[in-house]
Amino acid sequence: MSITGSTQRKVTMNSNRRQLLMAGSAVLSAGALARQSNTNATPAHNRTLSRDTDLAGLTPGQPGVDYRPVVTPNGAALPFKVIDGVKVFHLVAEEVDHEFARGLRAHCYGFNGRVHGPTIEALEGDRVRIYVTNRLKVPTSVHWHGILLPNGMDGVGGLTQRPIEPGETFRYEFPLLQHGTYMYHSHHDEMAQMAMGLMGLFVIHPRYPQGPRPDREYAFLLSEWKITVGSRRPDPNEMGDFNVLTLNARTAPGTEAIVARVGERVRLRIGNLSGMSHHPIHLHGHTFEVVATDGGTLPDTARWPEVTALVPTGSTRDFEFVADNPGDWPLHCHMTHHVMTQMGHGLPILDGVDPTLFDAALERAVPAYASMGAASGDGMSGHGQDADEAPAMSPPNSLAMVGMRGPFGFVTMGGMFTVLKVRGSLPEGRDVGWYQHPEGTVSMRADPKDLARDGIEL
Repeated sequence: MSITGSTQRKVTMNSNRRQLLMAGSAVLSAGALARQSNTNATPAHNRTLSRDTDLAGLTPGQPGVDYRPVVTPNGAALPFKVIDGVKVFHLVAEEVDHEFARGLRAHCYGFNGRVHGPTIEALEGDRVRIYVTNRLKVPTSVHWHGILLPNGMDGVGGLTQRPIEPGETFRYEFPLLQHGTYMYHSHHDEMAQMAMGLMGLFVIHPRYPQGPRPDREYAFLLSEWKITVGSRRPDPNEMGDFNVLTLNARTAPGTEAIVARVGERVRLRIGNLSGMSHHPIHLHGHTFEVVATDGGTLPDTARWPEVTALVPTGSTRDFEFVADNPGDWPLHCHMTHHVMTQMGHGLPILDGVDPTLFDAALERAVPAYASMGAASGDGMSGHGQDADEAPAMSPPNSLAMVGMRGPFGFVTMGGMFTVLKVRGSLPEGRDVGWYQHPEGTVSMRADPKDLARDGIEL
């Protein structure tokens, strides 16, 4: 029976994967990959190193020399040291008092005092040794999500290793045989521990990059939380009604803007470890291409222009675009409830209602009562709170549903939202501020003369 081209490719890739993992195990014991025949060469879009490359002969990659370090907004990079040609990292799992935005904090799980954990960054062909210390009160483990490695290093508690008990330190060690955007997270009681924040990004740069290199790279980890208003613990039992949606564990208005000069090529590395949700990520003012997944680099023939691309849960996507349109451009999830925070699903809709009919009675019964958004019929904008003002009317440890201060007034968005600031020049060491629009390029109230000229009747 004949085998179709598609089936033949799948057979070849599966064979390559098995041989690659076997080769990775040999590295751990022998310090180098065993030479193998080239009859089943690994597809070029998955990796650039040949399987018969002697990894022991490669020098560890250095940031700023062998690759441009990625920027993790509101985050940090995990430091490392090189010992006998091996990059050595240390992760510490612990409880962290984390701020999502000013006014909302929670007792979470994190690594090295951060939620989410710091970004691990290395070069394809590097050999890494990662120590994990457990300072939690419960057992844990760490899974290296999407990374090809020997089975005993995969980090699944009870299956590929015993869990890391409180107070213990485990060692993970493996060669990096691929490049791309990956993640790490707890894989022991993962529903609870990931819901508490035990995760981070793992970026592997190509040793032999092909095509135009980005001028700037930003990495975002998407996540979702259930934090009941007034509480200080995420609810790990939630299965659908998440009310805090985050970029790198921050929610707008606490998210850090990203910047680019006009004409620069920008790569966005986006990973999604949300418990239940996919996220359609939308960028205003530009088109981009999805150039990679956590399975490898996409060939040119598999790319097309987009302004919104879905990042499924448990996946990563790399976007690339040229920042050719100056301005302040939103970057956000396009699910409408994902650009809100601590949504009050049980509240009645008061749009169009005159609250003066019952305000007086409520004020006598509820001290400091004030209705939100009904008197002026302004909908959700009445549920907002300027991030620079004290939340005088908000419950303790809570955020407004939407809102932050913008150059033209109140921005009625929050949650999984940030801003790309594209400028002709970027002053070093200070905030670029809001975009200064050229005269005549801002939408405004229509002039009656224009209405008359164009035959618009009101």
